[in-house]
Amino acid sequence: MTRIAFGTSGWRGILCEDFIFENVRVVTQAIADHVISQGEREKGLIVGYDSRFMGERFARESARVLAGSGIKVLLCDRDTPTPVISFEILRRKAAGAINFTASHNPPEYNGIKFSPAWGGPALPETTGDIERRANEMLGEICYKERPLDQALREGLLEEIDCRPAYLADLATKIDFDAVGRVGGIALNPLYGTARGYLDAPLLARGVSFRQINDQRDPYFGGFAPEPAEKNIQDFIGLVKKEPAIRLGLATDGDADRFGIIDDDGSYIEPNYIIALLLDYLVRVRRISGGVARSVATSHLIDAVARHHDIEVFETPVGFKFIGELISQDKIVIGGEESAGLTIKGHVPEKDGILACFLVAEMVAHEGQPVRVLLERLYEKVGRYLTKRENIRLSAELEAAFPAKIAATPTEFAHLKVKEKVTLDGNKFILEDGSWLLFRKSGTEPVVRLYGESSSEERLQAIIAAGKAFIQQS
Repeated sequence: MTRIAFGTSGWRGILCEDFIFENVRVVTQAIADHVISQGEREKGLIVGYDSRFMGERFARESARVLAGSGIKVLLCDRDTPTPVISFEILRRKAAGAINFTASHNPPEYNGIKFSPAWGGPALPETTGDIERRANEMLGEICYKERPLDQALREGLLEEIDCRPAYLADLATKIDFDAVGRVGGIALNPLYGTARGYLDAPLLARGVSFRQINDQRDPYFGGFAPEPAEKNIQDFIGLVKKEPAIRLGLATDGDADRFGIIDDDGSYIEPNYIIALLLDYLVRVRRISGGVARSVATSHLIDAVARHHDIEVFETPVGFKFIGELISQDKIVIGGEESAGLTIKGHVPEKDGILACFLVAEMVAHEGQPVRVLLERLYEKVGRYLTKRENIRLSAELEAAFPAKIAATPTEFAHLKVKEKVTLDGNKFILEDGSWLLFRKSGTEPVVRLYGESSSEERLQAIIAAGKAFIQQS
């Protein structure tokens, strides 16, 4: 390991290669030093983990290091959803949390996510300070440790159950009486932390549901724990097979992302869910404020915002930027195309559990399947179709990419480029409102290509033009 680097949601690595106990101790000490430098030692830190391999062990090792620096540790008693940890930071007024999670990454990964006292993912200035401290310590025995039994005796360790308070708060933000009227609901926590969170509100109210993949499995059934269409074919098959099921609700490994399956087994793109919920929250719930979306997220959200005359905030990719707007009470809802959202008055963090139940409430209130609600929305604001592809680069194409993207093409698929946006990557707005976005991965030779247009034919044309632009030598 030569360098610790935090990405959009923390430091991640492959187990037994760079994600090892020694590096976990170093990063934990860097976080401890950062917290102490902010004068927040006495507030304590929450330490949580998802359902990945060795999560408990990493969390307990982190607790030893924090206690060694005199920081009280509030250690989660089981694998815990990321949004629940965020809620607990705010509820307890803690200095923040260390969460061992790699979210939707494949099973061989784990990660450390630091969330400071405001409850959202750490902003770049915070992660930059932690990175600097960690990299200065790599290769040295620089951390302090305290045995956990000693920490317990000295009041520096407390085991906590986060479920009751979060579920009680969720009941104030979701109309579960309406959810109960949906009829048959299918649940898929995808072997992750939403076990006991997705089902508990329904069990408590006697609501009928079917659930699969509700046991812990660090291999996540052999797939990446992301509720994307390709990873949840067993769940889609269940919804298609059983006529009584009207809605399928899925979450990812740490329950901060969502996946929605309509009653006919069709997978609904997260982009469209965010737009539908924006319309529902403003039109039905009468919540006021703007809306935030990342630069890679559908402009269908902008069209809904224009329809309701509300402000749109476009952010770089990374939910921390949306979370900051939530914490400032500026927006009704914020979301990313990668299936993360939260709403006004809730945590400044992605919450897949909340998202699933909001969709169920919306379906119950409107009395129609999601695809019908989407067509109804299109009739009001126009049709928007989105697509994302990952394009792997040869060494030659990767070397040429920076210069290529620095120039602004005049057109794509015979549509003139009207505007170039460089907020995060390079986004080209075309004359008919269609757009393309190119974002280079920071960790592998891959360009993420996003596109949107008003028809499937035009969308395929601009995506093809985007791929040709990247791949031309």
